[in-house]
Amino acid sequence: MRRDAQAVLLLLVGGTLLKISLAGTYVRYVKAGQLPLLLAAGVVLVAVAVVTLIAELRARSTVDDHAVDDHAVDDHAADDHDHHHGESRVGWLLVVPALALLLFAPPAVGAFQANRNGTALSAQADTDYPPLPAGDPVTISLLDYAGRAVFDHGNSLAGRTVRLTGFIIPGAGGHPYLARMIVACCAADARPVKVGLTGEVPVGLKQEQWVQVTGTWLDQADHDAVNNELIPYVAVNSLEEIAAPDNQYES
Repeated sequence: MRRDAQAVLLLLVGGTLLKISLAGTYVRYVKAGQLPLLLAAGVVLVAVAVVTLIAELRARSTVDDHAVDDHAVDDHAADDHDHHHGESRVGWLLVVPALALLLFAPPAVGAFQANRNGTALSAQADTDYPPLPAGDPVTISLLDYAGRAVFDHGNSLAGRTVRLTGFIIPGAGGHPYLARMIVACCAADARPVKVGLTGEVPVGLKQEQWVQVTGTWLDQADHDAVNNELIPYVAVNSLEEIAAPDNQYES
């Protein structure tokens, strides 16, 4: 691929990184804490592309200002054409994914992946569970609730009212599950954490509908059909349908 084509590709990739970072859609791909790295990478790629383009334009201008042997130029151009023609076409294929990411923002990983992966509850197995903050209902993550319910045996949840946020997926025995994807680094390693819903649960909740649940700990659990991990339950006092949050992942 020619240097000017390489520079255009770098400019496209760098511009895409800056666009998703400034628009906030980067949280569909990586953890929120990686924003500074994405911004830095985008700035560097754009800067390198601009410098490369300027250098290439100056080099061409210099060549045009000097007299050259017409036969030598023709031979050299023919060799370059034969050698780089195939490479250039292959290189330009790299533009397709970058351009697609720039123009179209795919949705965050959701119900489709959650239904096909076992709950990631084991990530909380070695965690200490301090008392919950004062005041009810207390907002906690789905992973924190599940970990306290299973590994702390509900001790830190007893007598407390919690508020949980996630999306609906089908559960066992007719009960829906509340799910949330957690990421260690990026969307490629996203795994679900699941909590069963019982109590004041409206009928007809749609898969992937985001909801906010207020409820209390319940000594009840299912075994995940995918990896046999425990899926704890929450006794729902109230449930409200909400729009999907900007950052749909837990970490």
